[in-house]
Amino acid sequence: MKSPLLTLALVAGFAVTSFAQIDLPAASPAATVSQQVGLGTVTIEYARPSLKGRTMFGDRVPYGKVWRTGANKITNLVLSEAMLVDGKKVPAGRYGLYALPTAADFTFILNKDANNWGAYTYKEANDLMRITVKPEKATTLTEALTFEFTDFTPTSASLTMRWESLRVKLPITNDPDEKIMAQIAEQTAKADAKPGVFSAAANYYYDTNRDMKQALVWANKVVESEKMYWTYYLRAKIAAKTGDCKLAKSDALQSLELAKKAGDDAYVLNNQKLLAECK
Repeated sequence: MKSPLLTLALVAGFAVTSFAQIDLPAASPAATVSQQVGLGTVTIEYARPSLKGRTMFGDRVPYGKVWRTGANKITNLVLSEAMLVDGKKVPAGRYGLYALPTAADFTFILNKDANNWGAYTYKEANDLMRITVKPEKATTLTEALTFEFTDFTPTSASLTMRWESLRVKLPITNDPDEKIMAQIAEQTAKADAKPGVFSAAANYYYDTNRDMKQALVWANKVVESEKMYWTYYLRAKIAAKTGDCKLAKSDALQSLELAKKAGDDAYVLNNQKLLAECK
């Protein structure tokens, strides 16, 4: 007969074995991709299934049926602040990103429930918006589901999904112009405003083709405080845009000499180009 102690040890050993786990690589590993857009950040969190020789769209991912846009937990789209998604305003927050593929088009679904496991408990009533886009035929096969950001500008990007031979894009915009203009008005009005404030304001006016006379006023303040090759170049490019090539050439020559001494090739080229344009 087995002793009670031996029996207890065998039972305990069986229990430990039954509940033991083996760590293995995930079949659909988790991934996170972030991109600054304007003054905010767009983040996509998803799991990456692979083809493994299978046909996905129209087979494993049926046409006309809501899909989790990945594997495991519903893919999440996170906006750090309000942005335009396909031209429609979406508040800051975390959203479930579902999809509805068909043979002809592809619909992204932004859903208020970002915590579902898959699309099993998807509720259309929680949809914030649907965006239907025309899918593109990719020239190469993408094995693992991939999200990436493409088509960059300072205020926009496309959230691009690639899988199998399919590629679809979701345009996202965050234009901070109103916020920036408010900051410029507030900061430049301060009695103790630093040269960096006036420099940033002048550059923004220059880049967005606003009041060049006002930009030149700020550039003058910068040069008065800091006579450096980058400050001379700032005023030179603004002066050139106003048509004052006399001031532009004078400042560009000053900037060019200082930039050469500093070994800053980028500013050397910038000044040479400006001088050529002002001939």
